[in-house]
Amino acid sequence: MNRIVSSLCGMALAGFVMQAALAADAGAPADKDAKKAAEKIPEAKVFVTHHKGRVGATSISYTATAGTMLMKNDKDEPVALFGFTAYARDDADKRTRPIVFAYNGGPGSASAWLHMGILGPKRTVLDDLVYNTHGPFRMVENEYSILDVADLVMIDPIGTGFSRPIGKGEGKDFWGVDQDVTSVSDFIVQYLSEYGRWASPKFILGESYGGMRTGGVSFALLTRHNVALNGVILVSPFMDVGAGFAGLRIDEPYINFLSTFAATAWYQRVLKDRPEQLQPFLREVEAFSEDVYAPVLFKGTRATAAERQTVLAGLERYTGISAAYWDKANLRLDEGQFLQELMRSKGKVIGRIDSRYVGDTIDRLGESMDYDPYSAAVAPAIVATFNAYYREDLKVESDREYILSGRLWKHWDNSHAQPDMQGGKSPLANTAVDLAQALTMNPKMQVLIQQGYFDLAVPYRTIQYVVEHLDVAPELRANVHFEYYDAGHMMYVHPPSMKKFKDTTAEFIRSNTR
Repeated sequence: MNRIVSSLCGMALAGFVMQAALAADAGAPADKDAKKAAEKIPEAKVFVTHHKGRVGATSISYTATAGTMLMKNDKDEPVALFGFTAYARDDADKRTRPIVFAYNGGPGSASAWLHMGILGPKRTVLDDLVYNTHGPFRMVENEYSILDVADLVMIDPIGTGFSRPIGKGEGKDFWGVDQDVTSVSDFIVQYLSEYGRWASPKFILGESYGGMRTGGVSFALLTRHNVALNGVILVSPFMDVGAGFAGLRIDEPYINFLSTFAATAWYQRVLKDRPEQLQPFLREVEAFSEDVYAPVLFKGTRATAAERQTVLAGLERYTGISAAYWDKANLRLDEGQFLQELMRSKGKVIGRIDSRYVGDTIDRLGESMDYDPYSAAVAPAIVATFNAYYREDLKVESDREYILSGRLWKHWDNSHAQPDMQGGKSPLANTAVDLAQALTMNPKMQVLIQQGYFDLAVPYRTIQYVVEHLDVAPELRANVHFEYYDAGHMMYVHPPSMKKFKDTTAEFIRSNTR
């Protein structure tokens, strides 16, 4: 799960507010007390601005709507302010104009990464592979925005950005797999009504844990609200805890991670016999993972000494980490251990979000990475430019901190009521099951998966594994499309990948609105 560190603002509970109001004026009529309590609940606010800009060769005029939407429960009581930023092209017919709802992951990550990294009309200028920590920070018109092909709604789930529980709402109502799916689905439906977008072709774009969210939302929209999506775009998606989260003593993640360990070692030039080309090397490692490594892990203590030595030799050859270290780790390393060990002798730690990045190790004796060099290199510029853009260009008035990452994974309910469990809940969520059922019930829906080879937050084999196990009719497998990048989790910070990301995403939207 996303381990980027930030702070989480406190939440005011309506119960305490009401008690304070009653204590201050015990003799007031009940309706007056209710009015006082209601006055303590913050109002939703939106700020509307009008802009002209260019996306590549296209000049566009568009309206930006930024702020919060009031969400209520089934008793019509306020429970949350849901933050969003929407962009709508002025000269387009919204009945036929595609609309994309986009968010990052975490859980607990705001959408500023995608917003300022690739999707929105302005883009943070980031120098690749260096620390973008020395202002002044810059932003430019984004020639890779998708606003030339679709309207865009950037979503900040509750507990991120300016979104927060209010009134009767509490964090536990939103901070879990199913709770999150419900609140995001409800927001999308409410947005369709308030902004007149029911007829529009609809897409969802989710990054990282946004994949877990999107699997559930695609099914919830269809089955609870009768909203069918034209397409789903998954960027470095995390969808299955069992397949993609090392450290649970489940063998699948270790098998799925190995090829990205090898890609990282290849990129960092730590291999003794480093091949010239990456792709043939990865095919070799993938075959080793499935045909040699996986069977030995499955056997456990039944594996022979010869089998174990064969695996250890391969692990050292493909990762650059000694067989002795792998042996001590019982053939299994999680990503934090790998990234700390790979260049330990040089006093370096490797990036988890993007393993092309390198930083100085803080604890040279530590067994797991103590920070992510990628996040340290990129986050300050994103935060600075987003806040300047939001408050100056979009005229958003707020004295609250925009929460880039709320560390919500600490409080997250990872259980999930999968559609195939007849009311039961799995303790390890897998919303690929939801996505499979959404595909079955909406066979025209298409899925685009975009993945980086140097992503150790969600290694590329984890989502391949998930798709290979989707329980759908054979003909529906053609609805799922992959695109790969020579970059990491947020491949759009890699200059050569920006245009490819835009072109791939734009063509996917165009081809599924004809």
